Amino acid sequence: MHVPLPRPHRDDARIAVGGLLGGLALWGLGLALNTGRPLGGAWVLLPLVAMSALELSRRTRPGFSALAGTLVLAADQFTQGSLATLLMFTDLMYAGALYGSRALARRLPLVTGLVTVGATVGSLAWLRRPEALLIGAAVGLVAFGPAVTGVLVRGHRDTATAERLRAEQTALLAEVDRVQAVTAERARMARELHDMVANHLSAIAIHSTAALSIDDPATTRGALETIRENSVDGLAEMRRLIGILRDAGSTSDPAEPAVVPTLDGLAALVEKSRGTGLDVTLTVTGTLGGLPAPVGLAAYRIVQESLTNALKHAGPGRVAVVVVRSDERVDVRVTSPYDDDRDGQPRAPGSGAGLVGMRERTALLGGTFEAGPADGPAWQVRATLPLEPPAPQGEAA
Repeated sequence: MHVPLPRPHRDDARIAVGGLLGGLALWGLGLALNTGRPLGGAWVLLPLVAMSALELSRRTRPGFSALAGTLVLAADQFTQGSLATLLMFTDLMYAGALYGSRALARRLPLVTGLVTVGATVGSLAWLRRPEALLIGAAVGLVAFGPAVTGVLVRGHRDTATAERLRAEQTALLAEVDRVQAVTAERARMARELHDMVANHLSAIAIHSTAALSIDDPATTRGALETIRENSVDGLAEMRRLIGILRDAGSTSDPAEPAVVPTLDGLAALVEKSRGTGLDVTLTVTGTLGGLPAPVGLAAYRIVQESLTNALKHAGPGRVAVVVVRSDERVDVRVTSPYDDDRDGQPRAPGSGAGLVGMRERTALLGGTFEAGPADGPAWQVRATLPLEPPAPQGEAA
């Protein structure tokens, strides 16, 4: 099977053509490195052409080019020699260390260093004159020096590549963190928006339906009063949400309610639910003051959303809200009567995001959440919220 040779790089082709033309010019001018060699005249062109041909593969086959270039340079010693051939050989040594495999880059300086030492010692032993050191210096200059230079340049390039990859990875991780932070913030704001206004809008929808369907002035007036009350409260909740979005932190009016509700406001929340027509009871065991802000907010929102769902879906009967605070956790349980007569049709439209939001709030605190049928028949929401945040993964207890 014929395997096509890799196409030479255009810079390698330029080096090869430049070296060949330079060598031809030197030969035409009669400039030679050596005299009195066995092969004179045009014989010097054979190593020149061979070395320039090897330059074409200096990047694609660096190991082969370095080895073949050494043999060509040895053959060139039998001719008058060309400076262009010698310079192209140094470039092959440099390219072998720069573009070759890691093993070749490690071995090439070692081999050329040993050859340089051997040439120096051999020349001294043969000539027995100080000028013999010049032979070793020349060998080191054309072989060892380019190989070491190639290794140094390769090291700098590898370092630059690693730093660039590290910078790209850091930028990618930063972008992932940014996207995750934005997604988490959007989810948090979606939960807040849903929990803040869903209760009031559900009450408005239910009582407006009653006002339109029942032709009774007293009923209509009561429904309109409830609608107005929930509209005002809904606007106040929206102002709280806008304050969170603007990161106000506090309000200028001390009479304004706190931006983040706590379990201390459960009694007021239950009382408002009674105003919408729900029969609600509240049972609290333990002290609800001094809770961590995330725990208090999550428990409040879970009760609020459960009462909203009861307003939309529950049948006739009493809704029981039970909150138990212990040393380690807060348990929330909301039980509402199940209505089999409406075929699952709610009194007001909903998005279905309420249970998702309650589950997300509980999971963020490392608690447990359950919602489903109970004895009665009834529908029960159960949430357990630990007072201490969950330990990060990987940490020892």
